[in-house]
Amino acid sequence: MRHLAFLAAASLVGAACAKPEPATTAAPSGYHDNTGRDDVLAGGVKMIPITTPKGTFKVWTKRVGNNPRIKVLLLHGGPGFTHEYFEAADSYFPGAEVEYYYYDQLGSYYSDQPADTSLVNLDRFVEEVEQVRQALGLGKDNFYLLGHSWGGMLAIEYALKYQEHIKGLIISNMMASIPAYVEYAENVLMPAMDPKVLAEVKALEAKKEYQNPRYMELLIPHHYQLHVLRMPPDQWPDPMNRAMKHMNPNVYIPMQGPSELGASGKLAKWDRTADLGKIAVPTLVIGAIHDTMDPKHMKWMSEQFPKGRYLECPNGSHMSLYDDQQTFFSGVIQFLKDVDAGR
Repeated sequence: MRHLAFLAAASLVGAACAKPEPATTAAPSGYHDNTGRDDVLAGGVKMIPITTPKGTFKVWTKRVGNNPRIKVLLLHGGPGFTHEYFEAADSYFPGAEVEYYYYDQLGSYYSDQPADTSLVNLDRFVEEVEQVRQALGLGKDNFYLLGHSWGGMLAIEYALKYQEHIKGLIISNMMASIPAYVEYAENVLMPAMDPKVLAEVKALEAKKEYQNPRYMELLIPHHYQLHVLRMPPDQWPDPMNRAMKHMNPNVYIPMQGPSELGASGKLAKWDRTADLGKIAVPTLVIGAIHDTMDPKHMKWMSEQFPKGRYLECPNGSHMSLYDDQQTFFSGVIQFLKDVDAGR
């Protein structure tokens, strides 16, 4: 996202004896004003070069709208999913005059997908976000970072290293500890499942038969519909279906692990519960009652940030931006407006 260059205008009073008025900074003419933008030809899309230890690759971004004061970069979940499920924002952000950026992280469907798995690590993704921020021209006067699920983890890590660039932070449907998430899954989510279903799921996992169609046949009605997206699968919104279809397992599995009821990949020991107090920027934590993540933990997180707030989605699950959509987006927009106004 680029800073919109303001148009400076100085007007002279017609009378010869009058003094010239001071120069003023004019606001943009409107939310859809493209003046000075260099992404107009591509409809807001930019392929941004990212420097990595293994060479330079490109990641996909797309700008929507124009607001010099409120610019939101969206960090999708996964890892290895896509920006597509965030498209629900199109129904809410433009009406609130929120400028926002879709972004597919490296390895995701619309960006380059290098085969080198050494690039699939948390620290490198943090540096990627910083390079994207610089390329889009985001800064401390207008830059809001919204991370969902894995994107929330990435947002926490980014803020711990680069919070001087952030005006506001939103962590959506993500706990601050993977071990705590695994404990919640084992002690709360799994015992609530039908014991026969859980036993069969565990048996398939023990045999590493994650690609067996029976695995998802069991998990969709007994886990996904209850805790991931509380809708029958045939009613799932198209952006969600596309994101699922385009998921890159070569990113997801090394980081998260193959199980849908826990974590065993590179992120398995990640825990930032002791560091949340170091993030001084205004921070909104979004939790949902039916989430795969512990809502009590997420509320607790909001209390650790010096300027933290909590938004609860009472009817939502992990994808509360769909199954408790009004609560989710109205809360996000209110937070953006409050921080912009200094509240």
